[in-house]
Amino acid sequence: MKRTGLITAATLAAGALTLSLGDGTALAGPDTNILNIGMASSDAGRLDPHLSATTVDKAVFGWMFSGLVRFAPGSSSPESIEPDLAESWSASDDGLEWTFNLRQGVQCHHGYGELTSADIVYSLKRAADPDRSSFSSDFEAFETIEAVDDYTVRIVLSHPVPSLLGLVTNYQGGNIVCAAAAEEMGEDFQNQPIGTGPFMFDEYRPQQSLSLVANPDYFRGAPVLDGILYRYIPSDSARDLAFQSGEIDLIYGRQDQTWVERIRELPDVTVHVMEPAEMSVMHLNTSTPPLDDIRVRQAMAHAVDREEFMDFKGRDTARVSQSIVPQGYLGFADMSELMPAFDLDRSRELLTEAGHPDGITVSVIHTALPGMLSTMEVFQAQMARAGINIDLEVVEHATFHAQIREDLSQVVHYSAARFPVADIYLTQFYHSRSIVNTPSGVTNFSHCGDADAEIDAARVETDPDMQREQWETAQRLLMENFCSIPIYENLQIWARHNYLDLGYELTGSLTLGPAITEQTQFVTN
Repeated sequence: MKRTGLITAATLAAGALTLSLGDGTALAGPDTNILNIGMASSDAGRLDPHLSATTVDKAVFGWMFSGLVRFAPGSSSPESIEPDLAESWSASDDGLEWTFNLRQGVQCHHGYGELTSADIVYSLKRAADPDRSSFSSDFEAFETIEAVDDYTVRIVLSHPVPSLLGLVTNYQGGNIVCAAAAEEMGEDFQNQPIGTGPFMFDEYRPQQSLSLVANPDYFRGAPVLDGILYRYIPSDSARDLAFQSGEIDLIYGRQDQTWVERIRELPDVTVHVMEPAEMSVMHLNTSTPPLDDIRVRQAMAHAVDREEFMDFKGRDTARVSQSIVPQGYLGFADMSELMPAFDLDRSRELLTEAGHPDGITVSVIHTALPGMLSTMEVFQAQMARAGINIDLEVVEHATFHAQIREDLSQVVHYSAARFPVADIYLTQFYHSRSIVNTPSGVTNFSHCGDADAEIDAARVETDPDMQREQWETAQRLLMENFCSIPIYENLQIWARHNYLDLGYELTGSLTLGPAITEQTQFVTN
């Protein structure tokens, strides 16, 4: 279906956003009814929810797209999952067959018609296709996805999945795209994405901003806000200044204690320190020298001073990692005893034993995203004390994601949060199916496959206790092989002016940014 009546409303709303830019300086606050957001990035990634895994894009997808189910706004707990495009669902006793009953009358953005079961089937198959999705391995158990009728979808699994509802939330591969738009646009879909969420794509200005307009036909009701201006401001100081001067209403904060304490002192401002924690991990490419020698990987692990990281990041905003799976995930097992103690002498001894008495040089590609770059710079300094030279190449964030998936960096610093079940984290980062630069590759930058059997066994295990044992064994095997070095877990930091009412209590968001819903609004005293 081609675009029809909705484009008129979108064009009118787009005019409001254009006016808000004026001479290039964005206006913010209640007088505009346009939410201005400052993001710590120089640009967008790829504006296709099945392709982009970047922090920069995730929050935006949450505002534009719906899932069969969703996390209640303000929460990242699986216990808060509630209906979204599906009004109800049921599962067979063995967990292999799931049936979802859809809402009727849901409209795709910009006149692409009513969303039906055909769109759900198309979207989930697209998410499962490695040629069109970065999350295809998440859906390997989806044996069939069929439209029973226009408003009923049946999913049959080849084996039980510990987090089925998590896979069909409005998050990553669970974001539902409108089939007619995706087919019509092809690769251009990432430049003008079409969903069913409360806000619609309006305009993308490279290295400047992304503007969204209110969806007047949103199935929960038209948003109170007229639109969103999502501004790419990589400079921390420039972003802070824009927030303090009132040019932006909501800001992505620096993930460190000093920033939080300073912003909390501003009048009429709320700082949100929220779940989920993103775990900063140094993934070591075990397939290339010198990192193919476990003694070298052990030497790097011994050179890490986590207490120094905590002093650097702040103990109210970060916590020391205790495993390769983040704390709080179903299946997390405390592996603190396997974390090598900070010991520079032992690190140098291991390098000498491995035939590198004069040290080593490791090539690293890294994002310019300030929060992540500062962590890598601390890591670089710590490695240097042990004679490990990190040859660092800093690139723009989207380029970083592209190059690490081409296997161009020997160490990949990845900071990630996922649906809080160990299966997804272990599968995406440590299963051989996910090794980068392979057809099904996602984010296994270590090239480790040491726990494939345990990860797969846990997926089909129906006894919860046995399942947790398999996940614990998998974590132990991977840590004993030093596939990666977990460093710390960073909580999400955002701040807002108090005249912005989100419409809910914010404790967490799996998209890593506050949900902007139809109820979000500006309030005046």
